[in-house]
Amino acid sequence: MLNFEFCSPTHFVFGKGTEAQAGKLVRQFGGNKILIHYGGASAERSGLLSRVRKSLEEEGLPFVELGGVKPNPRSGLVYEGIDLCRKEEVDFILAVGGGSVIDSAKAIAAGVFIEGDFWQYWETKTPVPKSLPVGTVLTIPAAGSESSHNTVITNEKTMVKRGTTGQCLRPKFSILNPELTFTLPAWQTASGASDIIAHVLERYFSNTEDVEVTDRLCEALLLTMVHETPRVIADPTCYEARANIMWAGALAHNNVVGVGREQDWATHALEHELSALRDVTHGAGLAVLFPAWMEKALPQKPKLFAKMALRIFGVEDQKDDEKTGALGIKAWRDFFTSIGMPSTLRELGMQEEDLPYMANRLMLKKDGTFGNFIKLTPADAEEIYRNCF
Repeated sequence: MLNFEFCSPTHFVFGKGTEAQAGKLVRQFGGNKILIHYGGASAERSGLLSRVRKSLEEEGLPFVELGGVKPNPRSGLVYEGIDLCRKEEVDFILAVGGGSVIDSAKAIAAGVFIEGDFWQYWETKTPVPKSLPVGTVLTIPAAGSESSHNTVITNEKTMVKRGTTGQCLRPKFSILNPELTFTLPAWQTASGASDIIAHVLERYFSNTEDVEVTDRLCEALLLTMVHETPRVIADPTCYEARANIMWAGALAHNNVVGVGREQDWATHALEHELSALRDVTHGAGLAVLFPAWMEKALPQKPKLFAKMALRIFGVEDQKDDEKTGALGIKAWRDFFTSIGMPSTLRELGMQEEDLPYMANRLMLKKDGTFGNFIKLTPADAEEIYRNCF
């Protein structure tokens, strides 16, 4: 196990009706002038925004609003939010929505203190040193941004998607009410579940040995998602399944299952090119790409794939790590298909000419590779894209 430091200070408030506590929590964490940041009309139609406004009004907290966040959040709205926060002297941002809203809120929160263009930190993946405090009311369990110190934004001018980090970006509090997810369409539910699974797999596939504690924690979350996702798709108002998925999403990305080990993140890099270029739903892109990445990595590192196949899916042990691991990869592909995810890039609207273009836009290390579990080049990336096209 590698040396590590871990601090996850987010205050979680979980359960039915908890959005009514938003105002009290904002005050508790020092907010005096609030920006409510949200996505589309669904938050208004559902009455959620009204309940959040009421909770702030009950605490005597003035607020301004900025809606319009899109999936794969864009830089344009971030610039607008930074200007609004500076003009209105906002000192706390309350993000009401899913990962895109929260990522956008974090970028605005950091951008307020950045001289010049906030994008310089995202382009270079430089950790941000300071931000306004952020709280969240989560409506879509997927990205894990409600518990993480990460944020991902797409630059509208270049259509490049990049992320950065900063401990200051961890939300001060996150309100998690599973009831708010009852009306999510099956596609969005499955895409979110795929995203959660991918966050765990990026940490699970590691070259660090003897990390049995975090191996087992990863496996617990993966088993939960494999069990609960079909339940919630069959019954969208199953509170217990929604609750387990929502909490799994937070644990998958606050890094408790990643400490003490090298992490990979190659598949996320591959997918970011899809969603930047063609606005692909992030979780759906990951569902297509992860089995293809696994097939590329399997011959080089079969032992961990075999362990995954046996522990997660209980496949029959073939007494050969590569053959056993291949059964696990097939099980993942079958699982994603069973919950309604696509299996090819064509289904996501990608074009064949996109494949080399995306492969050559990947952000590489100094040695010309990306990923850690196995080292990949742009040529490898194009091969993976073609294998799932």
